[in-house]
Amino acid sequence: MTSNQPLKVGIAGYGIVGKRRRGFIDALPTLETVAICDKALAGNDTLEDGLKCFATYQELLNEDLDVLFVAMSNDIAAEVTMAGLNRALHVFCEKPPGRNVEDIVNVIACEKRHPDLKLKYGFNHRYHLSILDALEVIKSGELGEVINLRGVYGKSRVITFDQTSWRTQRNLAGGGVLLDQGIHMVDLLRLFAGEFEDIHSFVSNNVWNHDVEDNAYAIMRTQDGKVAMLHSSASQWRHRFGLEVALTKGSLNLSGILSGSKSYGEETLSILKTSGSDTADLDEEVRNYTHDPSWAEEISEFAEAIAEDMPVTNGSSDDALKTMELVYRIYCADADWKARWSLGSETRDKQLKLR
Repeated sequence: MTSNQPLKVGIAGYGIVGKRRRGFIDALPTLETVAICDKALAGNDTLEDGLKCFATYQELLNEDLDVLFVAMSNDIAAEVTMAGLNRALHVFCEKPPGRNVEDIVNVIACEKRHPDLKLKYGFNHRYHLSILDALEVIKSGELGEVINLRGVYGKSRVITFDQTSWRTQRNLAGGGVLLDQGIHMVDLLRLFAGEFEDIHSFVSNNVWNHDVEDNAYAIMRTQDGKVAMLHSSASQWRHRFGLEVALTKGSLNLSGILSGSKSYGEETLSILKTSGSDTADLDEEVRNYTHDPSWAEEISEFAEAIAEDMPVTNGSSDDALKTMELVYRIYCADADWKARWSLGSETRDKQLKLR
């Protein structure tokens, strides 16, 4: 491949996410989608635009590729990621990295055998403008130190939580709304506050009665005393994203997040500054965001890491591991949930073994 030729991309999993990824991949001059696979497609065929399509990822990986995007169900995501690395491909995988901690641990072992390749995970929310602005304010120190955080991320019933969805089957999904969607909020809490040591939680499936959770509630504390409260819900009825960060000299309130469905409302960031007196008026700035560059920026950063041989920062395998570890610590901090869904102490300990 010469420098003026785009990298050849294959997409494993061509559902809603895979199709959307393709649009942003092909918008870059350095990347070009040449083949896809999906079990819903006829194998050894082409789409109307000439794109090759296959029924299985094994057939896809027989193509001449440079990069693999993985947008498949949780039970197979780690397997396909490792297959791509073993075929000397750079890999971008959607969240979560698998069903459990063991999956990402196995991927990292594979990644270490291929140090010249780039591996990135789709923690897309890190690229939203409200998140970036809030992080910049925190890092600047103008509002002092973080005291606590409160995060709520919820879906309505309409998002695939029915008896026919793989997301409600523990052997395929690994977990429910916390692993499927709440993992984004878990990742952001880590981004804003650091690593959490003390975890308490309640996890339940009392609403939909699937064998995965429909609500998870957690309270967590870092070593230096920052406290975070999290509610991940599949019974929110109206989609909701909200993250409040209290600091010693003010607060940040992130409300709504732009998405393809537009169902989480307007994306805003309220920056509140104190005057040092509890009786004085507060200085508030409200920022509104009307476009979402996150998907484009995320893929552009991945392409740049490949082209410039730079390390992956946001969405690295280390980020994926730490976030998955925290998700499973939340699950197991609820003693009843841990006992109810454990496959046995040996398996459980293996899943939760920290480095």
